Amino acid sequence: MRGCKGSIAAITLAALMLASCGGGGNGSASPVAVTPTPSPTPTPTPTATCSLSSRQAFAKAVIDEWYLFPNDVATNVNPASYSDVQTYIDALLEPARAQNKDRYFTYITSIAEEEAYYASGSSAGYGVRLAYDPYNELLLIAEAYEGAPALSAGIDRGATISAIGTSASTMRSISSIVAAEGTAGIIDALGPDQPGVTRVLRVTDASGTHDIAVTKEEYDLDPVSDRYGAKVISEGGRKYGYVNLRTFISSAGPQLRDAFQMFRDQGVTDVVVDLRYNGGGLVSVAELFGDLLGGGRNASDLFSQLTFRPEKSAENDRHFFTAQPEAIAPTRLAFIGTGSTASASELVINGMLPYLGTNMTLVGSNTYGKPVGQIALDKSECDDRMRVIAFALANADGQGDYYNGLASRIPNSCAADDDLAYPLGDPREASVRAAIDFLAGRACTTRIADTRSASADQRTGAPRTPPAMLMPAKPSTAQREQPGLY
Repeated sequence: MRGCKGSIAAITLAALMLASCGGGGNGSASPVAVTPTPSPTPTPTPTATCSLSSRQAFAKAVIDEWYLFPNDVATNVNPASYSDVQTYIDALLEPARAQNKDRYFTYITSIAEEEAYYASGSSAGYGVRLAYDPYNELLLIAEAYEGAPALSAGIDRGATISAIGTSASTMRSISSIVAAEGTAGIIDALGPDQPGVTRVLRVTDASGTHDIAVTKEEYDLDPVSDRYGAKVISEGGRKYGYVNLRTFISSAGPQLRDAFQMFRDQGVTDVVVDLRYNGGGLVSVAELFGDLLGGGRNASDLFSQLTFRPEKSAENDRHFFTAQPEAIAPTRLAFIGTGSTASASELVINGMLPYLGTNMTLVGSNTYGKPVGQIALDKSECDDRMRVIAFALANADGQGDYYNGLASRIPNSCAADDDLAYPLGDPREASVRAAIDFLAGRACTTRIADTRSASADQRTGAPRTPPAMLMPAKPSTAQREQPGLY
């Protein structure tokens, strides 16, 4: 659960989605946050002003006291050489980042923005997840949220965007925007994430091509979709549970309980857990998810463990399975993941592995790989929240260090496409199909480890870069947790 002690806001896990920016070839990274318990008690930091030097000193003090890799912090970094807090943090942590230990997981953000998101998923935008397809030079709609402007305008998963304009007379094609400005130009063309910003989108879907004007609005995210977030799929005389969690925020808890109560009422023990776009969230919700999957587990069975650096070992924590009235005892589990599956999502998957073994699988593609977590300390007078990598994560068997994703840890991993031609939760969709096949005892044809990251261009034979979530260089809290959100 989230909590505060002194100036610390919460412990968080963070995951990172690589973002294409600038000329389309530069990879920059953007962290994704999540929050567990306990909340360590920080040493008070005497910071009374919001000058740049004071804010930089606050960031440095947090790193010096809590950073998980203290021997990998650069020395002799002059704060006066940097014009903002984040670039100073980046310079301090360059040695750790060069070793792949901290892929921009340590950063400074807004307290107010983050707390609004974690409470209800509050955000301003169109309410869609966007992926850029460099091969066809199109934006792909991977998901659209209920109660948000895009879906209300008829834009949903599977549609494509080929042009953007401020009006019908100023339309620019995606290909021309990228040619001139890289993928950062697409983000600029979509407009700032403020209510009232209107753009005209050239959308192609099953009914044809249309120019649709959409205005950004404030909306609250439904973490478990009313359309497809939780359902029971009947096939071949058997019942399979399906639950899709978009993000780990406070309002997800009651919805997950309702989903598992439905599974329990219908005698479901084979479950598909779809976390394909879930970049993380509150660890308290991840622990609840584990508990709901842990029906029949003993109170002495360990789900997850957090380990701080040696001098902070008093903050180490373990979560044991806690009985929940809605919990089920799964016979088989199929997790759906992608490179956008990170942080709290990986915590749930890794936590179940010691107990399910070969009776669980990872379907889709490899997860992001983030086996470390953050704490958060606040300089409240400046609306600054410093998130710093402070602890390592592991499951009951002590398995952590999955920096390269979880696929290699799961013997039954099964490669499958994210098939935008079908709705999420549809048994015809490629990843859901492969997941149900596993639950039904059918063999997987291709392991994730056997797939390549890029397919061949049929015209040239050269490697073809697959679509990737569109991420800004400086994402909002919502975009860190939900890669590709606009």
